Amino acid sequence: MFQANNLKLQSLDDGYVELHFDAAKGSVNVFNQATLAELLEALSVLGQQSKVKGLLLTSGKGVFVAGADITEFDAAFNGTETDRRGFLSSANQAFNKIESLPFPTVVAINGFALGGGFEICLACDFRVMSSKAEVGLPETKLGIIPGWGGTVRLPRLIGFDNAVQWIATGDHKKAAAALRDGAVDAVVAPELLRDEALGMLVRAAKGQLDYQSRREQKQSPLLLNDIELGMSIRTCRDRVAAKAGPNYPAPVTAVEVLAKAAGMSRDEALEVEFQAFSDLSQTPQCRALVGMFLNDQYISSIAKKYGKKSTKTIEHTTALGAGIMGGGIAYQNAIKGFPVLMKDINTDSLALGMSEANKLLAKRVDRGRMSALDAGNVLSRIMPSLSYEGIGNTDIVIEAVVENAKIKGIVLAEVEYKLAEDAILVSNTSTISIDQLADNLKRPENFCGMHFFNPVHAMPLVEVIRGSKTSEGTLAAVVAHAQALGKKPIVVNDCPGFLVNRVLFPAVFGFDMMIVDGADFQQVDRVMEAWGWPMGPAYLMDVVGIDTAVHCFPSILEGYPERMNDIYDVSPTKLLFENSRLGQKNGKGYYVYETDKRGKPKKSVDESVYALLKPHTKASQALNDEDMVARFMIPMCIELAHCLEEGVVGSPAEADMAVVYGLGFPAFRGGIFRWMDEIGLDKFCEMAGRHHQLGKLYEPTERMREMAAKGQRYYS
Repeated sequence: MFQANNLKLQSLDDGYVELHFDAAKGSVNVFNQATLAELLEALSVLGQQSKVKGLLLTSGKGVFVAGADITEFDAAFNGTETDRRGFLSSANQAFNKIESLPFPTVVAINGFALGGGFEICLACDFRVMSSKAEVGLPETKLGIIPGWGGTVRLPRLIGFDNAVQWIATGDHKKAAAALRDGAVDAVVAPELLRDEALGMLVRAAKGQLDYQSRREQKQSPLLLNDIELGMSIRTCRDRVAAKAGPNYPAPVTAVEVLAKAAGMSRDEALEVEFQAFSDLSQTPQCRALVGMFLNDQYISSIAKKYGKKSTKTIEHTTALGAGIMGGGIAYQNAIKGFPVLMKDINTDSLALGMSEANKLLAKRVDRGRMSALDAGNVLSRIMPSLSYEGIGNTDIVIEAVVENAKIKGIVLAEVEYKLAEDAILVSNTSTISIDQLADNLKRPENFCGMHFFNPVHAMPLVEVIRGSKTSEGTLAAVVAHAQALGKKPIVVNDCPGFLVNRVLFPAVFGFDMMIVDGADFQQVDRVMEAWGWPMGPAYLMDVVGIDTAVHCFPSILEGYPERMNDIYDVSPTKLLFENSRLGQKNGKGYYVYETDKRGKPKKSVDESVYALLKPHTKASQALNDEDMVARFMIPMCIELAHCLEEGVVGSPAEADMAVVYGLGFPAFRGGIFRWMDEIGLDKFCEMAGRHHQLGKLYEPTERMREMAAKGQRYYS
């Protein structure tokens, strides 16, 4: 009946028609403008047919439709309101037509149906879902709301409160949850999906299922009286606002849109949805979150290219060094199916490593994410050992011993001698040069850095550090293994501190200088957390470990003397370390810690810290919030610019995702380079200029000044 590049319309037996999505290019279906134009054309052809009994929607891909093509957002979002209306109109026209066809419609949902992919499902009369599929409206994670009728149809199907939860969180929903909430009408095994959907369509056409009442329900006001609706709105508004916080407007806007449109018809409600979508698309949060999504796709594509080059299969791993970090690395390998030898010279460290893995597995069991039997099987993949017995069979050794160049050098040379010729050796060092550690190795081409972040199971980033002698084959295998562990690998070139820690420590030094100048560390923490950081610098040092941070100082200070030598002689962080205040690990750092009922450390103020710092700091100085943000952020931004200009990192996208995934840089700001673009490089350089007296740590690069003068951006 109709065939195009992304979909086709075909006749089935006995008057039924199938609309089949199967894009000629790519592994998934997406709703780009070309596909939507084809959809409108197909529906026009369908409208000219007579004696059609029903329409079945299916997909020829492993997913139904993954959603809108986000690469097309930029043109619409940077245009006028008319441009944005045009961007949304094709889909809304098509979905409204589907909802108004003179015969029933049923969709067979396989794989993922997300965003626009789920919104077309909502326009259908009935939804049949594979038990392996997931659905959802994740638009708030991009700083917007659904714009193709999702805020209109979903609450009329599943109720106001449920719809708020779905839309405000943006979570994917598995089949059981979707069926329970009423978002789909049936869940079946994948192999039965098409037959069951077609059977439901036949029943609807025969009048056994009332599809007309479904349509009336979706096109009418919500069936709630004013009192019920008012209570739901107040409850949902407060709950969503508390969870989203002040920096993410989309979830709260979603509640307001659902509330405003509750008493309206479909077409009136669609206009409310459009206005809110259009307004949100102009926010810095939307620009940042959409940019982050595209950056994430970019770094994933780079990792996939590396992975495809890998000729080595990794089947067995070794974690060299136990404790918290080694235990976390062993756990991550084991839970992804790899048998792990966990080697240490200390029985207590091995016990701590096994305890860490066991604790993480127990949490999964308690939360219903894993059975006790499966957890036991994972734990059995970890073999703690005081000897190297069996290490000759390992494919990759991940060294995670103490952060000391001499000790690491000795241990790496010792273990290399025991490995197979093609085995890969990597170091989890935080700051020590990979080339320096490779000096003692006979096969430096098989060696690189593989820097995990603590806690290993939770932090997405793995820095893969290329040494000057590292082979491309080694890099490819390590990147592929990081992906197999469920991580986001980013390849960087060797230098002291690599990328993430090299960028972090100038900010830490900036924080230290603030404290010496009389700032209150608690106030600095409050300001930076309000700015968007998950924790302020003092709290961060306590969590990382003040001893761990101080042990990294020499590598950074010696690596970049032209900038770092300008910092003050007194370091409050180092002062705490010298007084055995190590942070959470011994219960006292900038704050003191006690374990709560759930076993988590809870911080409180310790006045003795102020007494310890007082002889080394100036009289209390009330820096304003703007100054605190500037003094913490400027050194971090400038150092990242140095990294990009020196070729340590390949692109602004990789750099930004590294600081988001490795440091917890606020996602709603999109990364350091995107934040500088947002405020303008000219404004950033002016801000740095106001703090020039603090030394070269606050001096923008010449390239930054040139870009600022020309009005250039890091992202075009």
